[in-house]
Amino acid sequence: MPDFLIIPAIVVGVLVVLGLAFWARYKTVSPDEAMLVTGSFLGSRNALVDESGRKVKIIRGGGAFILPVFQKAEYLSLLSHKLDVSTPEVYTEQGVPVMADGVAIIKIGGAVEDVATAAEQFLGKPTEALKGEAQEVLEGHLRAILGSMTVEEVYRNRDKFAQEVQGVAAKDLKKMGLQIVSFTIKDLRDKHGYLDALGKPRIAAVKRDADIAEAEAVRDARIQKALAAEAGQKAELLRDTNIAEAEKDKEMKVASFKRDQDTAKAEADQAYSIQEARAKQSVVEEQMKVELVRKEREIDLEAKEILRREKQYDAEVKKKADADRYAVEQAAEADKAKRIREADALQYRIEAEAKAQAAQKRLDGLAVAEAERAKGTAEAEVIRLRGLAEAEAKEKLAEAFAKFGEAAVLDIIVKMLPELAGKVAEPIGSIDKLTVVDTGNGEGAARLSNYVTSLMSTAPEMLKSVSGIDVNALIKGLTSKAIAPAPGSSALGKNPLESAPTKQKPSVTLHQVPNTPPPVEG
Repeated sequence: MPDFLIIPAIVVGVLVVLGLAFWARYKTVSPDEAMLVTGSFLGSRNALVDESGRKVKIIRGGGAFILPVFQKAEYLSLLSHKLDVSTPEVYTEQGVPVMADGVAIIKIGGAVEDVATAAEQFLGKPTEALKGEAQEVLEGHLRAILGSMTVEEVYRNRDKFAQEVQGVAAKDLKKMGLQIVSFTIKDLRDKHGYLDALGKPRIAAVKRDADIAEAEAVRDARIQKALAAEAGQKAELLRDTNIAEAEKDKEMKVASFKRDQDTAKAEADQAYSIQEARAKQSVVEEQMKVELVRKEREIDLEAKEILRREKQYDAEVKKKADADRYAVEQAAEADKAKRIREADALQYRIEAEAKAQAAQKRLDGLAVAEAERAKGTAEAEVIRLRGLAEAEAKEKLAEAFAKFGEAAVLDIIVKMLPELAGKVAEPIGSIDKLTVVDTGNGEGAARLSNYVTSLMSTAPEMLKSVSGIDVNALIKGLTSKAIAPAPGSSALGKNPLESAPTKQKPSVTLHQVPNTPPPVEG
């Protein structure tokens, strides 16, 4: 390093060291704390000297340079503290035991003397020690003041009670460098219901006054509502009337204005129409003059054109027209011949189709007629054969009647008897269950078997009354003449009941009833 830079470097080094030392020893404090500087060379600013001559420098919200070796700095918090103050049962002036709960906010005083006093007593102690000592002081004064007042005074004027506690305790706390920021009675209670009894009359009176006030308020509200409704209706009617009058005036003014406007417009339209008609008339006259000149010019031109066309027609058109007329005549003749040939071909085709359809219909009719005729012939043949068969049967029957006479009639009747017996016994066969009661003579079951026989015994009489044929007489006559039975009449010797069709026999239950004499009356 050059010699001329050594001295400046030393100076800069010294300044840096001094700056670092000053930075390291300069202490600052925030607004929520106080710095107490003790030692020598404290100066007179913010310094406090007690009676014994001890000196202390107190700095708040600023800073100071602490001389090494000669001075020492300590910090004291100025933050507030919350204390929950409560008392056990304390007898008031009237001898009523009550308990009180309160909340106090305390802090170290802001004056230099308060900070010095608090530092003397609490510097180096924990915060809980400060809070404990202050709480004991407050609770003592709270009990003392509570015992010197009545319950009614404490209950009705809590603010006064709190102020007295705060005023008495503040003196003792001032000696400790503390001050009461606020003190509030949070709760006042007792175990015997004394406070509740004090409040009941007031509560009842308050409720009564509230009910009366509510009723009066409802009444006043209804009155005011009715008056407001009446006033509102009057205002609405007045408004409607005013609106109607205003609308009427407006309509009359609008109608008058419109009438004047229409009149003026009609006059203007009429004047405009007249002027327009005059202008149109002038224009039409001028146009007619121009048109007349144009027509005259066109007539001249047409006359010249006609002369030119006549000459050209004479020169070209007549010859061409003659050629075209001849060609048209030839084409018309050819078309006529073609149409005649097409008409002949169409007529021939139509006639051929009509003939074919007629022949087809004739063949269909012949086939249907032939079928109907064959069907009728077959039906007639069937009828004829049926008649011949019936006639032959009747003839055979007549021959049998003539040959055998009464024996044939009897044979037919006897053949009918089994069928008659079956019809008579058919109702009994349809019975599912039949109960017969025997009275003791053993005739109950016999009555059932004799039922059909009894009915069949009346069959000859029934046949005689219906047809007039006496079956008994015929049998007796044939028996007396000893005529041998005719062939095929072997059924005369059979029992008609045996030939009757068998039916399902019903279930018969026989009940024996003891033969007891009938009861005698009287």
